[in-house]
This record gives sequence, C-alpha cells and structure tokens, in this order.
Amino acid sequence: MTTTAPQDEQLWSRCDGCASLLYRKRLRRNLDVCPECGSHARLDAPDRVAQLVDSDSFVPLPERAVQVDPIEFVDAVPYPHRLGAARVATGLDEAVLCGTARIGGHPVALAVMDFRFLGGSLGCAVGELITLTAERALAEAVPLVLVTASGGARMQEGALSLMQMATVSQALAGLREAGLLTVSVLTDPTYGGVAASYATNTDVVLAESGARMGFAGPRVIRQVTGAALPEGFQTAEFLLRHGQIDMVVPRHALRGRLTALLAAAHAARRRVPVPRQVPAPRSATGGGGAVPATAAGPERDAWATVRTARHPGRPTTLDYLDTAFDGFVELHGDRLGADCPAIVGGLARLDGRPVMVIGHQKGHTTAELVAHNFGMASPAGHRKALRLMRLAARLGLPVVTLVDTPGADPGVSAEQQGQAAAIAENILALSMLPTPVVAVVTGEGGSGGALALAVADRVLMLERAVYSVISPEGCAAILWPDSSAAPQAARALRLTAVDLCRLGVVDEVVPEPAQAAHGDPAGAAELLGRVVAANLAPLLDVPPATLVRRRRQRFRRFGAARAVGVTR
Repeated sequence: MTTTAPQDEQLWSRCDGCASLLYRKRLRRNLDVCPECGSHARLDAPDRVAQLVDSDSFVPLPERAVQVDPIEFVDAVPYPHRLGAARVATGLDEAVLCGTARIGGHPVALAVMDFRFLGGSLGCAVGELITLTAERALAEAVPLVLVTASGGARMQEGALSLMQMATVSQALAGLREAGLLTVSVLTDPTYGGVAASYATNTDVVLAESGARMGFAGPRVIRQVTGAALPEGFQTAEFLLRHGQIDMVVPRHALRGRLTALLAAAHAARRRVPVPRQVPAPRSATGGGGAVPATAAGPERDAWATVRTARHPGRPTTLDYLDTAFDGFVELHGDRLGADCPAIVGGLARLDGRPVMVIGHQKGHTTAELVAHNFGMASPAGHRKALRLMRLAARLGLPVVTLVDTPGADPGVSAEQQGQAAAIAENILALSMLPTPVVAVVTGEGGSGGALALAVADRVLMLERAVYSVISPEGCAAILWPDSSAAPQAARALRLTAVDLCRLGVVDEVVPEPAQAAHGDPAGAAELLGRVVAANLAPLLDVPPATLVRRRRQRFRRFGAARAVGVTR
C-alpha cells in the first residue's frame, strides 16, 4: 500500500466542496471544477493563463520581478527567507504573472495573480509589474485584463505596500482617460488592498463562480463586530445581489465572456495609437523630495508613538477646523441615502484662502467616539468625501484632507454597501483630480481607509502620528504567536514619521508642541495651519494637467521596486 500511495495521490483528488473523490484527469478536463457539486478549485497563475488565452499567444513581460525588503522586516523569519521559499514552492518570481496575449483573437495586456505566493499579497514588486502591464496596454492601445487572487497588501513591506494601491490605480486612470477597456476577473479569494483598488475600479468587474471578495475578511469582521455573517456573505452571488459586480461567470464560460467584451471594445474603438507615457523619475531611495530623516524630528519608539497617536485628547478634524481654519461651513451627505459621521467636510478658509477640507472625525469622549464610529468611515463616508472632492474641482478650490482613522469600517453593512469599491473609487478619483490636494496624517493613518483621503500632491504627517498598512495588533496576530507582540510589530512596520520620510511616503513632518498635540491643542493647530498653507501655496499656480501628472509621478515611484533598496 505504501508503494502505491504516491501514485494514488497523483491519480485522485478530493473536492474541498463536497469531499467527493475525483479522478484527477477528469477534473483537469473539467477545468478543475468539481463535476459533482460545481466547486471551483483555486488555479495557479500559469494554469489560469493557459485556460484564458489563445494557444501559444502569451508573451511574458521582459521585466523581471526583483526581491524587495524595503523596511528589513523580521518576525519569526526574515522576510527575504519567506520570499525565497515562495519562489521555490511556486516556481514564480512573484505573486503575479504578467504579459501580453490574445483572447478570442483580440490582443490584451494581462496580469494574473497567484494566491500560492504569500497569499497573492500586493507588494512593491507586484505593484510594479501590474503597473508595467497597464503601461504596456496604454502604449499598445489594447485592453487590460486583471485576474485577482489576493489576501491584500503585503504587511512585510509596510506603508510602501499600501502605496501600491495608488500606483496601480493611477495607471488604470491613464487607461480610462485613453478610452481603453479595463476588466477585472475576481477569483477566490480577493480581499484587502487589492479589493479596494484595482480589482474593483476597472470598467467591468466579473467574478468567477464561488469567488469571495471584500475589504475586510470574515474573521476580522467577526472579531471586530461580533456580528453573525449572512448566508453566502461576500460570495460572487452575494456581490451580484448587492450591485458590486457586473456578472458571475462559471469558469468554463470566462473565456467566452471576455472574448465578447473585447470584441465589443474593438468594434467601438477607432484604432488610434496612444502615446506612451514617460515613466516617472525614480530615486535611489524611493523618495524624491522627502525630508531627510535628520530634518524630520527625533527618533521615537514606534509603540510609544502608536499610543500617543491614539490618545483620546488629540485634536480631531473638527477641532482643527475650529482653530487652524476659519469660517467652516459643513456639507453633509453622499446624495445616495446616507451621511456618515466618521467623515466631516465642507468649505473653510486657510490663511484667507477658500479651501475644501475633508477629514476623519473620531471624538474625545466615549459617547463621541461611538457616535462617529471611532473615525472608521462607511462607504457612504467615502462617497461623501468623493462628492466634496469633485465639487472642489468644479469650483477651482484646493483640497485639504486630515487623516485620522484606525481603518475603514469593517462591518457587515459596510461590505454589503461596497466598502472596497468605495475606497477604490476615491483613490482613482484623487489620481485624476485637477485641483491641488494636501493630505495631513494627524493621528492614525490606518490602511486603505487612510489612503482613501491621502493620494495627494503633498503628504504631511504630524510628528507623533503613525501611518501603516495594518495595525500593530493585526500584524502581530498574523505573524507572531498573538497580539501581545504588538510593540515588536510596530517597530518592524516602520510606521513613524521619521521612518516614512526615509521611505519617501511622507514629504514633510509637522512638528508638535513639546507636550504633544493633545497637551497643547492650540499650539498644534497653529503649527498645522502654518505648514499646510506653506505646502499649498506653490501648488496653486500649477496648471491642472501638470498637477495631475506630477501627482502620478509621485506615486508611480512607489511601484518601482528597484528603487527601494532591492537586490536581484
């Protein structure tokens, strides 16, 4: 029996859905879909490409993935060791396979993610490769097809992994402006930063049967809210019922549906060559204009800084609007049925100049924190912010955003209302907004909920604020034995102002009074107003087209993995 067991394992496979024992060759002929229950097994990227594209038409990108360790992250295992093991196990350089191909005879640029490689997580190299694929689509005037399978942004690369959401989204913005079709195919699973960026801000969003997609995963939602999850929560069919995707497609029909979409796009579009965009300059550090660490303030213990950033006495957005700004007139509502209290915004004056100010609102007392959902915005909050940004652009007003959130609302209702897509749309819109944008991280800058207000021309950060791809507690719970390792995770994530200046994520640090912002709110407001006004002034005379181009260059460099201390 022992001698035949390995052969048996190669001949037979057990379905994860119904536990049926299936003949492996039959399963492969059925595209790895169980003939008994219809359960779709996960596919690796090479198999997915083979199923979707015309025979022998796939040509990989000439650019190769590079090994990236921008923050020298170490938990139980150094990050480079994890990368090396993933490369050996999958035979891939990174968590995405990119190239050009034909589908039904139509040329496309194609990026296919592979969940086997560190959970398909989005890091600098992955962001770079997908962005290069989008740029290839733009240069060759062909549609872009993205196949997603990911747990979210890669925490081992800190805030730089978070920046990939903006980097790839602005590449999609260029395709949208050029009138080129973009399509995403959601496969199981698609979560976190991938769901809240390029997976949901394409022109058409398909979901393979059985795929799950959301901003927060089921385990996180249950832990944070204690709520029972509805039947079929976050499945493709659930997403279709809640208006978040265009269609659910069984695997055997995917190629045909893509062919039909591509044929329609081909028929509707005049084949006019689109000029290739010039890549953004890439610095040796990933910075480019970042304040040197010596000018960014003193080094501070990361965990102590996290605790200070969360102090209930720190000034809120409404506090700053009452002190650093003048004449605030609040505007409410997303115009679709809700007004999220975690986002406040409206017209104000800064140094005598009218501006649109939008920010997260927490509160100081327990009652205020609960009333404002602890600054965790719902989809309605992100849509309200989007409405105010677009109003500012129409009126020719600059936008100032104040970021202070542990993250976006992870609740069941937020997922039902399209949290991932709402964040993605904000990131995309900010990539295209033809008016100056200055963002300030005033307390907590938590994950995609923070980035939804922070794709800006200038990104500032208070001296004792933090900005991270994941909370230290969340990171510790995943990579360490338990959340008690949060202080260690905070140091590994490089989330302080000094760290982020070194990485080029933040352009300038706003000093705080000696006793911190919560010790002297009036002094903190004066400092914030002065620095924001100084950063806003040079942007006011920049032509809109130049402003957008420079903003995209700023975020494009974060996708350039080779520019953040890498080795081949």
